[in-house]
Amino acid sequence: MVTFQRFEDILAWQKARELTKVVYGFTSNGPAVRDFGYRDQIRGAAVSSMSNIAEGFDRDTDKEFQRFLFISRASASEVQSLLYVALDQNYLNKEKFFELYLLAGEVKKLVGGLIHSLGKS
Repeated sequence: MVTFQRFEDILAWQKARELTKVVYGFTSNGPAVRDFGYRDQIRGAAVSSMSNIAEGFDRDTDKEFQRFLFISRASASEVQSLLYVALDQNYLNKEKFFELYLLAGEVKKLVGGLIHSLGKS
């Protein structure tokens, strides 16, 4: 059983929060700010990754927590996919793209570790 006192104690949630902050930052300035559909989609995916960790944490069973973690990880993958759109549309330079892509990958890795540890309990 994974034991945390609060969802804020979960490193995966902390990283997903960081990812969300950065996504909001780059979609609040520059050319992405005017692409409302794109902006809303990538923000929603980042928020989903973060929020599903928190929501799953308060579920009654490890199995339910795991289900929300799968959604969180998939949302981080969605962020990665949408970062390609940002790169292709010149909303981000390659350096910023890779920075954000790796951060989303770190979220996925941490969430995957939680999924694995919950599966053992």
